[in-house]
Amino acid sequence: MSGTDVGEELGARAAQARALALLRIRSRALAVAILPAAVAVVLFAADAQGHLAGPAWDAVRWTVLGVAVVVLLVTVLVAVSVARARPAMSPTVPVSEEGAPDLYRLVRDLADRLDVPAPSAVALTPDCDSWLEDRTHRALRKGPGATLRKGPGAALRRGPEAADTAPVLVIGSPFLWWMRVAELRAVLAPVVAGTGPSAHPDIAAARRFVRGLDAAIADAAAPGRGPVRGAPLAFAGWVARLLLRACWGHAAEMERCVAAAASMRAQTVDYGLRIAAQEQVGLAYAGWDRLLTRVALPAWRMGRWPSRLDAGVVSALTELSRRDRLADGFALRLGERPACDLLEEPGAADEAASLLAARLFHGGPAESGPGWAPVDWQQYPDEVVDRKWRSEAARLHRVLDTLGVPRASAADPAVPTLARVMEHLSGPGGPGGPGEALAAGIGAAVAREEAEAPVHGGPEQGGPGHGGAADDPLDLWGPGPLPLFPLQPPRTGTELLADHVAAMVCCAAVDTAGAAPGLDWLDGPALLVGGERRADLAAPVLSLVEDGDPDPLLNWLAEVGVRSDKPVRLV
Repeated sequence: MSGTDVGEELGARAAQARALALLRIRSRALAVAILPAAVAVVLFAADAQGHLAGPAWDAVRWTVLGVAVVVLLVTVLVAVSVARARPAMSPTVPVSEEGAPDLYRLVRDLADRLDVPAPSAVALTPDCDSWLEDRTHRALRKGPGATLRKGPGAALRRGPEAADTAPVLVIGSPFLWWMRVAELRAVLAPVVAGTGPSAHPDIAAARRFVRGLDAAIADAAAPGRGPVRGAPLAFAGWVARLLLRACWGHAAEMERCVAAAASMRAQTVDYGLRIAAQEQVGLAYAGWDRLLTRVALPAWRMGRWPSRLDAGVVSALTELSRRDRLADGFALRLGERPACDLLEEPGAADEAASLLAARLFHGGPAESGPGWAPVDWQQYPDEVVDRKWRSEAARLHRVLDTLGVPRASAADPAVPTLARVMEHLSGPGGPGGPGEALAAGIGAAVAREEAEAPVHGGPEQGGPGHGGAADDPLDLWGPGPLPLFPLQPPRTGTELLADHVAAMVCCAAVDTAGAAPGLDWLDGPALLVGGERRADLAAPVLSLVEDGDPDPLLNWLAEVGVRSDKPVRLV
């Protein structure tokens, strides 16, 4: 037996030992619950044989019987609550075998080489991670995709029940677009290898026990329940919390041992390539994070959702490899076959994953509609960047009107100009007076408009509360508010003011200096002057907003050729 086999065997045995410890906790809890009933049986059996007679023992017998009945009823209540509580399912995009036969074949071949059960289905998630997810709960059995038992001999080797209990393989959608086929296979090998320990009955039972407790706690914490139904669920949740606290250490250690055993087993498949592929995982994560926070988030705030986020991450990472010498050479891989070719319709999968990303990270509706439309990358500069600048500039002037700030001295004082903004922020009193009032007004206006926007609206738009489209992947997650994973904390008033002033400057540059809106794959909205991006606007704007000093911005405007006294077109 090789060292790899020994390590795998030790990891599997350690995981089974932790699983047995979890099951012993369940057995002890059940033993405590039936203890009063057992005592009552002993007392009545003694009475039937003529022992422990007398009024005192009769009172003890009936008291213990009453306690036993109450405890058994409570036990049934908790057991039913745990059994019926629906475990949270990660929001994913289902991928059927008909829609990705090559991908299913790759996964099936991996399972064959690793000698483990194949996952029951494949799904995509808009994140840079991959995992196995148990969806055998009766409320989750309508899970995505088709089973993997259609391969030659797979059903015969593993039995017809294997795919019914095997977990679902969830793959991060950015991996499919950035990674090559061989890299994806190397990255998925340790994940698919985890189906082996998952099939062990003790580990599977222990996982169901822990997931049931977690689901019962979440069910008890869900809002909108009256006192009649809420009180029993709250008690069941309290009991489940006690049990989960006792199980947590064993459960964490069991999962660690399962992962270690799966990793050891996967060393027999593409181990050398996996080391290089892990570098691509880190790079994909960095590019995906920049794409979401710098590129997608401004579009989502404008009521547009980029419909090709996964394709965009390739452009972002290619740009990163061009700028960063540490990423030098990664773009050469683009000549190899991308993993997205394993999908029959990669564009449709990208669009579905992009819409799900907008829901998870921003809280958008589940379907396109008024105020929530898809946007292509070619349309991004005009549909997102230009509209963002002009809407923020319009908001800035509306707040100035509310504060009673006079129009700048121009030929037509009724039109909005950049000079009005600069004169107000650099006027008497410094930035601490007019700047704070203006920042507070903009913050209030932004909060009011976001609250009224349909993208965050009621159930008919699929806003918080989920109830959007049919077969919404978030329905099985739970009733929590959206977004589930906010990308950024709320912006401060000063940050909002700086963004709005910069937007006003960009509008003036477009209207008076021949500049144009553009898209930078790593930094989002960009101002193009003479076809080149100007990335030096932030510092002059901050000098005006924070210090009340207009000179740096005046120098910048003069260099670019922007006329601050000319009118600017607003939305």
